[in-house]
Amino acid sequence: MKGISRVLVANRGEIAVRIIRACRELGLESVVTVSETDKNSLPARLADRAVCIGPSSPMDSYLKVDTIITAALGTGSNAIHPGYGFLAEQPKLAEACATHGLIFVGPKADDLRKMGDKLYARKIAGGVGVSIIPGSELVHNPEEAADAAKRVGFPILLKAAAGGGGKGMKIVARAEDLSPVFDEASGEALSAFGDDRIYVEHYIANARHIEVQIIGDRFGNIIHLFERDCSLQRRYQKMVEEAPSPAVSPELRREICEAAVRIGKKIGYENAGTVEFLLDQDHGRFYFLEMNTRIQVEHPVTEMISGIDLVKEQFRVADGDSFSVSQEEVRLTGHAIECRINAESPGAGFSPCPGYITEWKSPTGEGVRVDSHCYSGYFVSPYYDSLLAKLITRGTDRREAIDLMQYALANFVVSGIDTTIPFHQFIMKHTDYLNGNVSTNWIENRLVKEYEKNGGNPFR
Repeated sequence: MKGISRVLVANRGEIAVRIIRACRELGLESVVTVSETDKNSLPARLADRAVCIGPSSPMDSYLKVDTIITAALGTGSNAIHPGYGFLAEQPKLAEACATHGLIFVGPKADDLRKMGDKLYARKIAGGVGVSIIPGSELVHNPEEAADAAKRVGFPILLKAAAGGGGKGMKIVARAEDLSPVFDEASGEALSAFGDDRIYVEHYIANARHIEVQIIGDRFGNIIHLFERDCSLQRRYQKMVEEAPSPAVSPELRREICEAAVRIGKKIGYENAGTVEFLLDQDHGRFYFLEMNTRIQVEHPVTEMISGIDLVKEQFRVADGDSFSVSQEEVRLTGHAIECRINAESPGAGFSPCPGYITEWKSPTGEGVRVDSHCYSGYFVSPYYDSLLAKLITRGTDRREAIDLMQYALANFVVSGIDTTIPFHQFIMKHTDYLNGNVSTNWIENRLVKEYEKNGGNPFR
């Protein structure tokens, strides 16, 4: 590294562990921020130093920009890696880094601001010839939303302009349902983002969620690392991801990856980012959805099929270097699947399950990777996201990756709390999944009901 020497890891959990390990391999010192709850966490043990930034509540610790900046300056760190979530996509942290002479390991503040506005992002995509889902400009009340719905056609999605993670997003099937749902969506958006702006999009029911990993440097270069299929979702939260997508042909792969690169080049994007699309399975067309201006939770499946360490590339780009590879050198090899193992009870409506892990035994073997911060005796706090681990398998083809995942799930032992492991086992043995016959609403519309009916047994 030319300029980065000591990194403040402004996050927690598995992504903090991931960043700390990348720092170690690059010869960088790491300092991790911890709340009172996380003082004895695995990231705190692995980093060169841990600094407490406040109480357990994220609002009083991980989401306080001034505290994060003070922690960086006070520990002699000259760079901040925000991971994902918390402040990762907040322009104010990137701006504060610039003000205090710190390197922000992520995109420019201006890109965070622009692409965080879903309507602006749609205009960027449309301006470079990428199809966007039929929709509207901002709608300020149910009446304007109804007029827009007439133009784009029901069913529609009400979406938060500053949204993400499904917050402020509501499906409306009929005009008579629009008014109360509009109020609900705008209220949810205001609560989540401090911004109640809403717009309308046509709702595509039989869709795949396809995203393309890109990375850009300060020299104007943009490369892609192929696509991921993130269609298996519950309440807009991804549960299983895989790369490449079984629904994407080589020709479509070329088109969708080129579209993502055009969007990145249009805004002069720097660092890692993900351009997300919806694939209309009924008509074989893809549409721009949004852009996530950070490292993604599911980045390991891309690493597994490309052989490229995305977090290390983030550091290289932030340090002023170009990529370690050219686009021509990027090769898609094999197939990878990721299951997000959460502290939730599938048999009780996926309710959160905080508490102590009395036994933790993760699977090992060739083609199996586990990214986690957990261990026997670890306390799963109710204050934070329920993600315990990302279980990733890689095979020479999709069938082998699935077989490995079935093996890995069967050998993943977590006691003391409920987890989503049984539900993932159900997915991996389901005929629809094995045959690739899924969509973004498959889990909610079909699988959850089947799981409950069968008591988690895929063979009943």
